[in-house]
Amino acid sequence: MIQQLQHAINTKTKPVGALGLLEDIALQIGLIQQTVTPQIVNPTIVVFAADHGIATTGLVNPYPQAVTAQMVMNFVNGGAAINVFTKQHNIDLVVVDTGVNHDFTNTKAVVNLKVGYGTKNYLTEPAMTEAEALLAIENGKTIIKQLATEGCNTIGFGEMGISNTSSASLIMSAVTGSNIEDCIGRGTGVNDDQLQTKIYTLTNVFALHDLNEFSYKPVQLLIKIGGFEIATMVGAYLQAADENMVIVVDGFIATAALLIAHQLDKTILENC
Repeated sequence: MIQQLQHAINTKTKPVGALGLLEDIALQIGLIQQTVTPQIVNPTIVVFAADHGIATTGLVNPYPQAVTAQMVMNFVNGGAAINVFTKQHNIDLVVVDTGVNHDFTNTKAVVNLKVGYGTKNYLTEPAMTEAEALLAIENGKTIIKQLATEGCNTIGFGEMGISNTSSASLIMSAVTGSNIEDCIGRGTGVNDDQLQTKIYTLTNVFALHDLNEFSYKPVQLLIKIGGFEIATMVGAYLQAADENMVIVVDGFIATAALLIAHQLDKTILENC
């Protein structure tokens, strides 16, 4: 199949390789779909939203926890950057409440897969229970199963959760073995002093939970320092691969979730 696909790409009326990375992507999608005429059908972006207990301390986030719910409504009302992209390219957008500290009872535009009203503060205790982590993963699988039955064969993931870059930094450090300081960025615009506080705080969290011990225990890692949106995204990744979807990976938090999903399914990158 790879020879047939490469021949089909090379014999288009253009110089060989002229479309650069686009040709590599075309080859991969053809291999995923096992056809020389691959198609993108009903592409969908799923945005998972949840709150994090550590956000209530203000130590790692310049914006209050309430902004998560405000941004979810912004997605629903079409005011965010992702709304522009999805509208421009005729991509469906699905917004999922996986654990926001707010009830969206007045709108049907938000899919309710809420595990809880935000995680616990992992500065003092595990972020979630094992039951919550497993439920979130199953919820992620459920949303993808539904989209697959509706004909979607290409999926991308987004997220919203004040402080979730902190969870992603901890996951990245634990899974890859990289120094925690190298995994911490400014998130949504923290200043120099706030960045140093964030680094100090997350270094303490890493030591508190001895995260080196969980580098090969993905579910336990979610329990210790994950977010409900990250855990739900893990399940979504796993099911999307099982449905043989094309998976578009974009963003730090989505990539951190993929690190966890990859530990649970080593073949998943073939679809990403």
